Amino acid sequence: MDLNEIKGLLDKQGEAFDAFKKSHTEQLDELKKKGATDPLLVERMGKVEKALDSAVEAKAAIEAKLEAEKKEREALEARINREGIKAGSVEEAKRAIEIKDFNVTLAAVASDQKRGFAPLDEKGYDAYKSAFNGFLRKNERLLTAEEVKTLSVGSDPDGGYFVTPDITGRIVKKVYETSPIRQIASVQAISTDALEGIEDNGEAGAGYAGEMTQGSDTTTPQVGKWRIPVFWIDTEPKATQQLLDDAAVDIEGWLSGKVGDKFSRFENSEFVNGAANKILGLAKGYTAAADSGAGVTWGQVGYVATGSDGAFAGSNPADKLIDLMGALKGAYLNNARWLTRRSVVTLIRKFKDGQGNYLWQPAFTLGTPESIMGFPVTRAEDMPAVASNSYSLAFGDFAAAYQIVDRQGIRVLRDPYTAKPFIKFYTTKRVGGGVVNFEAYKLLKFGTS
Repeated sequence: MDLNEIKGLLDKQGEAFDAFKKSHTEQLDELKKKGATDPLLVERMGKVEKALDSAVEAKAAIEAKLEAEKKEREALEARINREGIKAGSVEEAKRAIEIKDFNVTLAAVASDQKRGFAPLDEKGYDAYKSAFNGFLRKNERLLTAEEVKTLSVGSDPDGGYFVTPDITGRIVKKVYETSPIRQIASVQAISTDALEGIEDNGEAGAGYAGEMTQGSDTTTPQVGKWRIPVFWIDTEPKATQQLLDDAAVDIEGWLSGKVGDKFSRFENSEFVNGAANKILGLAKGYTAAADSGAGVTWGQVGYVATGSDGAFAGSNPADKLIDLMGALKGAYLNNARWLTRRSVVTLIRKFKDGQGNYLWQPAFTLGTPESIMGFPVTRAEDMPAVASNSYSLAFGDFAAAYQIVDRQGIRVLRDPYTAKPFIKFYTTKRVGGGVVNFEAYKLLKFGTS
């Protein structure tokens, strides 16, 4: 990552924020003097806000890329040390791990088929991949005798053709990089159809006891159980065999990218808005109840109302943000953040405190998110737009509140037979999600009560 590029981006963001403050001040002055705002000033303000949004989004994209590179590097270093892999460079280490993983998969297939197995060396692995790619592009019936022989070395011809761990890994990476809820929630991979845990909501009793008498409080804490099942999501894009053969670009790779993007956006929407006995969302999956700060019934999500239908209310609309923060227990504040969409951030940008300071602040340091009242902001466009009685803003510790469950990565089944001349790529993923700690976040309701 070019340091000059990063510096230029941060400078651009600072300039955009200064321009925003200047334009907003001029807009307010114009409103006080004339009772209306000059249309040209409104248009300029809109352009400034778009520039500010663009700078913030570009900074977030760079930070996400840097974080992904860091995690990939740390995971690679940990595995190299754990398995004692000797390599002269990062690329050599990655290749050694790829070959090792591939041999583990082939060994499992051979074991299931009760057949012998000899690990592939680097040359054998390259030959197998080349033959497999030929199979994907040309169809099984058009393979040469040498390609069939190469595939048979790795595994039984009936099953070995479909051993393709590198394709799955590539698509899963696309999904995880584009889901903002995954970045702030807890994520757990499982090997069954559901994840279960214990709810410890009760407490023991306590009371005075005399020197010669036994205390009368016999309260025993109770525990419960939460359960998050996984659900199937799927799609089935298709392409003709001729297109796969003759296209100048990697059609299958392009389809993988489209599927990865769609799966990402679908599950992200469900993590926020899912309901009806499927993935349960943060904003719409559960019954919400008004919360004065004393908490609500477990299983419900507490909310604070703005006092105005479909809008912030009063001359000091920021007061409701303070009320929302006050409804959250102090134990969750260390990891708390705001979760909302861009349009709500745009509204809050114009809020000021008693000293005239803007409550929303951009981040001028890489790795530091934009903030509202000192707490970071996560933008999620799947949060509901501001409307009558909408829950368009959330505040809390979402790592404690929300649990995402992955059963498996994306799986692709290639079907060249049932829709000739099309090749169908039946793609599936199993994922679930739900709230496990209902007091760890609160919602802002844009309504009167």
